[in-house]
Amino acid sequence: MFTLAVGTLCLAWPGPAARAQTVEPGPSGSGVRVEIVDGKPRYTNRLIESKSPYLLLHAHNPVDWFPWGDEAFDKARREGKPLFVSVGYSTCHWCHVMEQESFSDPAIAAIMNEYFVCIKVDREERPDLDRVYMSYLQTAIGSGGWPMTLFLTPDLKPFFGGTYYPPDDRAGRPGLRTLFRQVHQAWTTGHGQLLQTAEKSTQLLSSHVRAAVGATKPGQPVLDQIYQRTRTSYDATYGGFGKAPKFPRPVVFNFLLRYYARTGDKAALDMTVASLRAMAGGGIHDQLAGGFHRYSTDASWHVPHFEKMLYDQAELAISYLEAYQITKETYFADVARDILDYVLRDMRGPEGGFYSAEDADSAIEKGRPEHAEGAFYVWSADQIRQVLGDERAAMFDLYYGVTPSGNVPAQQDVQGQLKGRNVLIVQQTPAQVAARFGKSESDVRALLTAARRELSAARAGRPHPPLDDKVLVAWNGLMISAFARAAQVLDEPRYAEAARTSAVFIESRMYDSRTGLLKRRYRDGSADIDAVLEDYAFLIQGLLDLYETSFEVKWLSWAVRLQERQDALFWDKGGGYFATRAEASHVLVRMKDNYDGPEPSANSVAAMNLLRLSQVTDRKDWRDKADATFAAFAERLGSQGTALPQLAAALDFSLSKPKQIIIAGEPGAADTKAMLRLVHERFIPNKVLLLADGGAAQKQLAGWLSVIGSLTRTNGRATAYICEDFVCRLPTSDPATAARLLDGTWKPDSKQ
Repeated sequence: MFTLAVGTLCLAWPGPAARAQTVEPGPSGSGVRVEIVDGKPRYTNRLIESKSPYLLLHAHNPVDWFPWGDEAFDKARREGKPLFVSVGYSTCHWCHVMEQESFSDPAIAAIMNEYFVCIKVDREERPDLDRVYMSYLQTAIGSGGWPMTLFLTPDLKPFFGGTYYPPDDRAGRPGLRTLFRQVHQAWTTGHGQLLQTAEKSTQLLSSHVRAAVGATKPGQPVLDQIYQRTRTSYDATYGGFGKAPKFPRPVVFNFLLRYYARTGDKAALDMTVASLRAMAGGGIHDQLAGGFHRYSTDASWHVPHFEKMLYDQAELAISYLEAYQITKETYFADVARDILDYVLRDMRGPEGGFYSAEDADSAIEKGRPEHAEGAFYVWSADQIRQVLGDERAAMFDLYYGVTPSGNVPAQQDVQGQLKGRNVLIVQQTPAQVAARFGKSESDVRALLTAARRELSAARAGRPHPPLDDKVLVAWNGLMISAFARAAQVLDEPRYAEAARTSAVFIESRMYDSRTGLLKRRYRDGSADIDAVLEDYAFLIQGLLDLYETSFEVKWLSWAVRLQERQDALFWDKGGGYFATRAEASHVLVRMKDNYDGPEPSANSVAAMNLLRLSQVTDRKDWRDKADATFAAFAERLGSQGTALPQLAAALDFSLSKPKQIIIAGEPGAADTKAMLRLVHERFIPNKVLLLADGGAAQKQLAGWLSVIGSLTRTNGRATAYICEDFVCRLPTSDPATAARLLDGTWKPDSKQ
């Protein structure tokens, strides 16, 4: 016997149970239909009506799955059964494993259908639900992840949970068969205790969102404290922060680069630059076709978890762009282009919306059912030699660390699927390869470029990882920011057009101009699911960046309208924003997200949006809301600030004297572009950028910020007005003077 404790509930588990005989699932009146295809049963359940790629993966399980909603809850109350809720997403490797091992098994499905009302949730469609129950799980067992396995009362209160479970007992932990039977026994014989556990769990969740009474906005010492704590977690050997598994967390780079700009502490820059270099040279970076995988399973960025997420591409592109602005090293600009071109090629829909993710798993070979994680991306030495020939393969192998026996350590090959394979990682410089083979460095660089192109073409013939083609407003908002910022920094019009096209897609397909409301997800011709806070916040950020790229006031105007709608829907009078609307149905607790993880938290982005918009509109209520947000999370900023680096970056903006940079000039004119280029080539994090075009757009801007109405060109030339706290220096049409003003080196006695 062994025990597994969660909260105040402790269930006793017997040893491994005998494997149950295969039986048909559920009663005939369930939502599962069975037909015989080629002599085998083929099941179809009610998830077949879903638009979610993740739910559709389970549409042919023998499990009587329900989507989240009244039908499932009513059935649970009517039959007195607990809810079994499985949460995941379409590119989640272990979600696939659990689906194949357990949910496709009619015997396990029979147990599920008899004892529970079973619900599938796509965490990417419903981050509000995922956030609530992940918070419960992390509190109950000290960790979390996906697939998330939950047991709830019919009124949605959690009493037990975990992550991945095998079908049968393994290594001292229960399998699903055992788990289901024991939870059923506890529900029938210890019902009162389970209800008490569920009630206590719910009360604990509710306590997490209470605002700290009397808190005030933190000051500079908190930023210093967060910086010092971040330094202690830095991996000086491999770059990045913390231990394996190691996530990129661009939010940390956002904070560090702003801290460097504020203080001049070069270590903040050095840690960022070293980490970005290490990641770009590692296996987490797709060396052939671009883009980054989700995280590294080891500390050295060597063996990734191979799925590719849209939000990672967006955030990392900005990190590399900012590193380029500061260092002027084209290496970082090249990596940013690599990311963005990958997204344009492989993750963009025909109407301009960006898809969500590419899977980690794919078929090992065409025509074979076996799948493996990373099968699309890894190489044997022989495969490389067949494409490149002996001499070129030898140079390529040296540069990318390819060995005949494979370069994946056994401990990183958890499922034994990568044996004899190589993950491409940069191990040498072109100069070192050139010296080894008696070539010129330029010849080696040309060889590597050609080899990558040829191997990428060869790889394209392999079974491609499945694409999650749903369009999410939040992640598209992040991508709009990335393309808009890239258009500024790299002076690349096609990136500006990509940002604009995505915004047009959301406006036309996922936004109701009459109500001002967004839908979160678009797929297969329809937009569904009410948008949550992160959709509004991330899109507003994207629109602000898009305005500073195109200077089309319509995007700024839409950002203002969305901010007003966000305030009405999500603002908490105690400070900060709730993740969901007050009227959202079937949400146990209205959470206030504040963890900046692989994605920034919506409150962190919202705080920065409020500050930027207040600079554009001179609205005090938005400055006050930003301060109230900092106050609401002041306690956590002080005690666990390294978990909130994006919020710390917003606080840095708040504590600075932001620049209002206004260029008076004709849109598209050469002298206007030259002035804008001075701004875009510099890293000036705490600023807003406006264009006074002398026409209708300037008049509209003056409706928000009156001072802009009187600004004009001098001597018929584009003129820069560089201001702090709405106090402007003398205008200048001289680029050299404008540059000194931007750099803070101009003095009153300087000559133009």
